[in-house]
Amino acid sequence: MLNRLKEQIKGKNVLILGFGREGHSTLRRIQEVGGYGSLAIADQRAAEEYSDIPFLSGEHYMDTLDDYDLIFKSPGIVLPKDPSEYHCRVSSQMELFLEEYGARTIGITGTKGKSTTTTLLYHILKEADRDVVLAGNIGIPAFDILEEIGPDTIPVCEFSCHQLEYIHVSPHIAILLNIHEEHLDHYGSFERYAASKHQIYLHQKPGDLLFCGADVLPERDRCRAEVFSVSDHITDADVRLDGTQISFGRNHYRIPTDELHMLGHHNHLDVAFAYAICCELGLNNEEFDSGLRSYEPLPHRLRFIGERDGVRYYDDSISTIGDTAIQALESVPSVGSILVGGMDRGIDYSDLIEYLRVHPVPHIILMYATGKRILAEIQEHYPDFPQPERLLYVETLAEAVSRAKTLTRPGEACVLSPAAASYGIFKNFEERGDVFRELVFS
Repeated sequence: MLNRLKEQIKGKNVLILGFGREGHSTLRRIQEVGGYGSLAIADQRAAEEYSDIPFLSGEHYMDTLDDYDLIFKSPGIVLPKDPSEYHCRVSSQMELFLEEYGARTIGITGTKGKSTTTTLLYHILKEADRDVVLAGNIGIPAFDILEEIGPDTIPVCEFSCHQLEYIHVSPHIAILLNIHEEHLDHYGSFERYAASKHQIYLHQKPGDLLFCGADVLPERDRCRAEVFSVSDHITDADVRLDGTQISFGRNHYRIPTDELHMLGHHNHLDVAFAYAICCELGLNNEEFDSGLRSYEPLPHRLRFIGERDGVRYYDDSISTIGDTAIQALESVPSVGSILVGGMDRGIDYSDLIEYLRVHPVPHIILMYATGKRILAEIQEHYPDFPQPERLLYVETLAEAVSRAKTLTRPGEACVLSPAAASYGIFKNFEERGDVFRELVFS
C-alpha cells in the first residue's frame, strides 16, 4: 500500500484538501514515504502548527486547485466544480485503499444502520477468530490501519456518501442497506445523493457480491456483481427477515431478541445483512450467535441511558431523518415524550407528521429550526392533527429536557430522536447525545 502511495505522489505537486482527522493521517503517510515534488495543505481553518508546510486557508482556500497535480480530498469537502472539470487528479484515502485491498474488502453504506452493521459484522467475525480490521467512516482513517493488514486480512469498512462520491473502484463485497432523503444541503437533490451511494457497487466486477436492500436494488445492467436482495417484506428476497427468522438459501437463524442489547426491528434487518455475509464467509450459526449476543451497540443509537424519578431515558441522537424517529417510537415501550428537532436541511417530514398523527405519544417536544418548521407545517397543513396540545415548541435541548422532566410520568420513557442534523448547534451527534445525558442526570 505504501509503495502504491509513493508511486502515485512521486515527483507530483500534492495538495491535502481538508485537514481533519483524515487529513492529518494523509499527511503522516505522505511524509513517511516521501518522493513528492511539493506538498501543501488546504483547509478553511488555518493550522499554525504546520507553518513549515504551505497552508491555504480562509474563504478562497480552494481557488488554486489546478496548481497541483494530485489532490487527496477529505470526506465532506464540497468541490466548487465536478472533478472532471479540473486538470488535477482528485483522489482520496479510500480510493487508494480500495485500489490496493478492494478485492478482499467488505464495504458497507446506507443512510441509516451502516455504523451498526459495520461494527456488528466486524465484531462477529473477530469473535469467530477471523482475521479482520475495521476502518472507514466509523472514525478510523484507512491509512491508520495499514500495519494491521496481513496477506489474508479482511478489511470491514464503513463508507459515507462523501467517501464514495468520487471513487472509481468498489469493494469485493458491498452492502447497500437503504437510501433515504439526507444531506440535501450538500447535494442539492435526492438524486445526486443517491448517486453517491450507488458508487458502492458501480465499479464492481463479475465475481463480486452486492447485498442490497430490496427497495434500492440497482437497475438492470448497472451492477456486474452477483446481487442478493435483503428484505423484511418481500417474500422472494434472497435474504428474508420474517419476524425474527432469517433465511438465506439453506441457512436459517432465529434472532434471540430478548437476549440482545439492540432495540428495534430496524436493527434486526441489520442483523440479517450481517448473517448473510457471515454465511458467505463460512461461519456457522453457533459462531454467528455467539458474536451477536456479545455485541454492544454503539453510543447514541437508541440506547437506554438510565432512569430518573421513574422515567426511562433513551438516547437516539444518531437520528437525523424522520424514519429513525418513527423507528424509535415503534421500538421503545410506553413513550411519554419524544424530543425532535435540530438543523434544518430541507428534508421532507410528511411521513413523520403522518405517523405522529396516529401515535399516542402524549408529548411531542419540538426544538430548533427543524422543530419550528414541523410545528408550522402541522398548523398549516394538518388542521385535524389529533390533540394539538401534545405539540410543544422550545428553543433548545436544555429547555426540551427540562419540559420532558416535568411532563413525562413515572413508568413512561423519554426519547431523544431528533430526526435532524446536529451541525451548527453541536459539534456532532455524539456531543448532542452527551449533552442530553448530562441534562437528564444533572
